[in-house]
Amino acid sequence: MTALELWGGLECTVNRVGNASFDQVERSGHAARAADIDLFADLGIRALRYPVLWERLAPRASEEIDWTWTDERLARIRERGIRPIAGLVHHGSGPAYTSLVDSRFPELLAEYARSVAERYPWVTDWTPINEPLTTARFSGLYGHWYPHGFDDRTFIRALLNQIRGVVLAMREVRRIVPAARLVQTEDLGRPSGTLPLRPQVLHERHRRWLTWDLLSGHVNADHPLRGFLLSAGASEAELASFLEQPCPPDILGINYYLTSDRWLDHRVDDFPTCSRGGNGNITYVDVDAVRVRPQGIAGHERQLVDAWERYRRPVALTEVHLGCTRDEQVRWLVEAWNAAHRAMDRGADVRAVSLWSLLGSYDWSSLVTRIDGHYESGSFDVRGPRPRRTAVAAAARDLADGRTPDHPVLQTEGWWRRPQRLTLGLAAQGAGLSSAPKGPPILIVGMHGTLGRAFQRVCVTRGLPVHVVSRPDMDICDSARVDAVLRRVKPWAVVNAAGYVRVDAAESDREACWNDNVTGPVNLAAACRRRGLPLVTFSSDLVFDGALERPYLESDSPAPLNVYGASKAEAERRVLDLLPGALMVRTSAFFGPWDDYNFATVALRVMEGGAPFAAADDLVVSPTYVPDLVHAVLDLLIDGEGGLWHLASEGAVTWHEFGRMIARAAGVDEALVTPCSWRDVWQPAPRPPYSVLGSERASLMRPLAAAVKAYVEDAASEDQEVARCASS
Repeated sequence: MTALELWGGLECTVNRVGNASFDQVERSGHAARAADIDLFADLGIRALRYPVLWERLAPRASEEIDWTWTDERLARIRERGIRPIAGLVHHGSGPAYTSLVDSRFPELLAEYARSVAERYPWVTDWTPINEPLTTARFSGLYGHWYPHGFDDRTFIRALLNQIRGVVLAMREVRRIVPAARLVQTEDLGRPSGTLPLRPQVLHERHRRWLTWDLLSGHVNADHPLRGFLLSAGASEAELASFLEQPCPPDILGINYYLTSDRWLDHRVDDFPTCSRGGNGNITYVDVDAVRVRPQGIAGHERQLVDAWERYRRPVALTEVHLGCTRDEQVRWLVEAWNAAHRAMDRGADVRAVSLWSLLGSYDWSSLVTRIDGHYESGSFDVRGPRPRRTAVAAAARDLADGRTPDHPVLQTEGWWRRPQRLTLGLAAQGAGLSSAPKGPPILIVGMHGTLGRAFQRVCVTRGLPVHVVSRPDMDICDSARVDAVLRRVKPWAVVNAAGYVRVDAAESDREACWNDNVTGPVNLAAACRRRGLPLVTFSSDLVFDGALERPYLESDSPAPLNVYGASKAEAERRVLDLLPGALMVRTSAFFGPWDDYNFATVALRVMEGGAPFAAADDLVVSPTYVPDLVHAVLDLLIDGEGGLWHLASEGAVTWHEFGRMIARAAGVDEALVTPCSWRDVWQPAPRPPYSVLGSERASLMRPLAAAVKAYVEDAASEDQEVARCASS
């Protein structure tokens, strides 16, 4: 049996919604960055699923093909010793002159495939259409994508046209490249459900194999879905054509996600109303099995073995991606890799595990039906001037080189294996609490402050072991105490969430401010340097004087106006001189749902009581949503990032405008927010008139308007949880 290879894949969907198309290659920036291919090659991948998309190369007519883009990129892939797997249609419906339900679709695709093979006869691996069954469901059964069908006939016509297109495309390719291999991908989720829904579950379990069954010539008179296909518009002749001229995949490409496994439940009152549907005979919910099924997901191993045993053809995991926090993304990749090896031990011919969404993906949270700007990073994060390697890339490089990734976050199981995953239906009632995560902890300094409490909360949610200390436990101004605690706790990283925060009091209490904001962080940096530990510590927008008329960047020189800002600027200089790899985060104007004293919470509390709330209209800031900040910092820490970073919610507002945003989002009369001068609110420390933070490294925080909306929703949920605990 061949050794397991690491493959890669570029999210390249071009799906159509109405008359609008959503192009992931453009949104990720890869359309203008051929150098990305070198980044992919450096991960050690052996094959790359790559777009040679019909919609992009021949948008006006099948005979008008612009090869410029693919000539350059495929040549570069070849130069780097990577085997391309050419994708011709990826969740699309073809160019505007055809569609999934157009009778000409198969022949037109075959003509395009022949042109591609003639242009690149050295390409041996092909995926003419990605996930035909999934695309047909989303386009013809659920109405998400063009042609927006909601019936079995549209669904089956879209499916059969695609399968016929694959058969004809491979026929044309093999006229030119006789040894061409079909790598046919499909989402292979496994449905389960309650007993009354057993017929529907069985139907969907048979349905999930239809792409490969049709291509392999398995849909004969005994096939359990033959009658369904005929009733939904398939003809005897076209079903016979798949039997007479099968085109079995050379490799079965399994795309498997945490949402792939489904749970069907007739007890609709136990679930959110938005998940309700039906089949005409019974109303039921269709939800993620991971959230309700006590046994959890089927898992990669089960999917690989099932496919191997059904077809006895080589299999591969062709999309391994998780839209989640960085620690969970790494856990998902390593779990998939280990599962592939276990399947091989059971006799399955597993060829590869594929890094999917190498550059991340956009708006799959809405199934790419609208542009929300929701980004999920992958092996690289593209939210900066150039793609930035993440911990996923580091783990992938280890796997490609035959090493076992050893990041501390891997000692805890993924959230899909932990009890708190059960949040829906009756299973949620017995989920209980999560067991303690394993491995060395992150040491959080400053357990009573806004940041310290937030880090502790988020780490617990993410399954990251955490040890939190207060000033009595460890006075960071005492280097001996710092060393003693680090020896005892043995953390893998340190987050300094402590510090002097009383900006006005610092004007007359300089020594205390300097001790907490300079001496303490420097002591931590020295201790971390001695032990080779990562350190995160925080600075402020108040290191600037406000003279600029544009957002401040990391490279702008500090010019503080007050003692507090001067202490932060001095800490930046001394910590980074001592420990250049420290992660120094400048941020601004905290707000969040987990403390009672930030601007947003105080303003909302006052206004909900019917009283006016005065807010400065002569200072412009970039408020920072604390949950987003903590998640972004933890991702950067896990990625091994260091140096100076600006992290603030994207936006620039006066405090007065910010207060009105909060009022509008909460449904409170925004006229209650009254303008005033900052001198009427804060004294005596001078403030910069403009201290908005931008970044030349990356924009990792969501826009302020979205953050304010999240704040109002999260604060309401927090209030409900407090009330529930108080009454229990």
